[in-house]
Amino acid sequence: MQGLKSLAGRFAGDTSGATSIEYGLIAVLIAVGAIGGMQALGGGISGSWGTTAQKVSEAMKSAGQP
Repeated sequence: MQGLKSLAGRFAGDTSGATSIEYGLIAVLIAVGAIGGMQALGGGISGSWGTTAQKVSEAMKSAGQP
């Protein structure tokens, strides 16, 4: 029983993996922010290209092009 208490005490006091876990959490937060930013940027770019294509099409029609 003493060995189990000693093992549990060493496990609870071990902080060697804490830094790795913290870096992992930071990487996840950065990835989530990057994905959100890319989605917002992608929607804006898509709308911009759609507007540009529509204007080019209208200009071609008014110039007599099919």
